[in-house]
Amino acid sequence: MSAPSETTLQVDGGSCRVWEKGAGEPLGFLAGLGGLTKWPPLLDLLAQRRRVIVPSLPGYPGGPPQDKLDCQLDWAIAVQELLAGAGLEGADLIGVSTGGALAAEVAAIWRTMVKRLVLIAPFGLFDVSRPVLDIFALQPGTLADMVCAHPAAFRDLAEAPEGADEVEWHIAQVKAGEAAARMLWPLGDTRLAKRLPRITQATLIVWGSEDKVIPPDYAQRFAAGIRGETKVCIIPGAGHLADLDAPGPVSEAVLDFLA
Repeated sequence: MSAPSETTLQVDGGSCRVWEKGAGEPLGFLAGLGGLTKWPPLLDLLAQRRRVIVPSLPGYPGGPPQDKLDCQLDWAIAVQELLAGAGLEGADLIGVSTGGALAAEVAAIWRTMVKRLVLIAPFGLFDVSRPVLDIFALQPGTLADMVCAHPAAFRDLAEAPEGADEVEWHIAQVKAGEAAARMLWPLGDTRLAKRLPRITQATLIVWGSEDKVIPPDYAQRFAAGIRGETKVCIIPGAGHLADLDAPGPVSEAVLDFLA
């Protein structure tokens, strides 16, 4: 498995790591909880048929600072600028979990920014009768068991890169948690429901059947709110981060939708 190429994008307030691999039509990817410290199997599968481009989200590993982002509009503007700078304007876009919430915001506000949209268990909605898990109240060391049906996949991705300073790596993880809290507080309700009808792009909604963070029936809530043509795909046996639990089935669903 070859590593992706890496470039640095200069944005307002800092720099952003951009990974790229593959050839063909560009496909953007916004990572989920914790961000990316290594190139995961799903992206390798997608890169067999597309040029996969991955800008790091603010506050996450490789991303610009997030301390000035105080509201959803701040986050949406920051991500729109990252996508434009990475050459993804008008491209297909995948967003996972927290990245899915931001991908939906960008698609809703800047309709020409996103060609087709793939949302993998995105945050953004909240139903008090079927509440989203409060991930910020979890006991230390339990996050992997909650976000993945196969926790080892998350633990492997969250390992410190080879040669990383232990203290600096711990600080980076704390910052990633702070970024998620800034983006999602309270409990993932970002009022995205108000903006979903502005999404007119064809959209694939992917959800793990064993999601312990956001109930899988939220897939239908998203589909009902989006005005564009939608397709829902439930991945059997996968948890919240279905991209880590089941990269093969997820890549098949995504590439079939984008064919």
